[in-house]
Amino acid sequence: MTTLLSTLRSGTLTLTLNRPERANAFNFEMTQALQNALASAEIDAQVSCVVLTGAGKTFSAGQDLSEMKQGETISYREHLEKTYNPLILQIREMGKPVIAAVNGACAGAAFGIALACDLRIARTSAYFVVGFGGIALAPDSGVSLFLSKYIGLGRAQEYFYTNKPIPAQLAHQWGMVNRLGGFNYQRVVDELTAEVARGPREAFALGKKAFNKAYYPNLAEVLTYEGVLQEEASKFDEHRRRVNAFFERRKTA
Repeated sequence: MTTLLSTLRSGTLTLTLNRPERANAFNFEMTQALQNALASAEIDAQVSCVVLTGAGKTFSAGQDLSEMKQGETISYREHLEKTYNPLILQIREMGKPVIAAVNGACAGAAFGIALACDLRIARTSAYFVVGFGGIALAPDSGVSLFLSKYIGLGRAQEYFYTNKPIPAQLAHQWGMVNRLGGFNYQRVVDELTAEVARGPREAFALGKKAFNKAYYPNLAEVLTYEGVLQEEASKFDEHRRRVNAFFERRKTA
């Protein structure tokens, strides 16, 4: 089964993270598939905008921890440099709007990916979790930059330290989410994406460059530094202990 589904309709390319049995957690295969799909969409004249969503009831739980369970044998910094760092930059540098349609829980690296998108639409039952602190890691995937830009440094640090979920309605109130949808969620997604897809492509591409220059001129530097910190965090006994506890809970669930 492919880890990424792709549908093109009326200029909107919908990419669906498709590992519902693992809460759409990212493994290397799915990350590479998403990078490749975005690269193809960038040069496809039929694509005006991209929508990223998740299969089933979850957007994504973030990184699949089973892929990282080898601990010392995996360099977290090298992993980020091959996966999320280029993916985050790709989304921000893409000349076409990328919209996150957050249909359910969104955590960890997936939270960073959603924040990197140009717009966010959320189902009213969805929620966001920073996640990293729960397994004794530092934020990565641009979360340290994006989240503080959207909700302020104090709030961003609170939700990192406490690992509490941010409900979609609160995220909308704070401006992190552009639009909400309940029973009409799919209609809200379709209406906004259709409106964006009809827009002037060249002007949108230039506008995105302007926003990047104004808000994220140091994004690449931040991503690199997050990788340095994550490599350090991965060596802590507390990280290994919490990851082992996570897998023990999964076995007994």
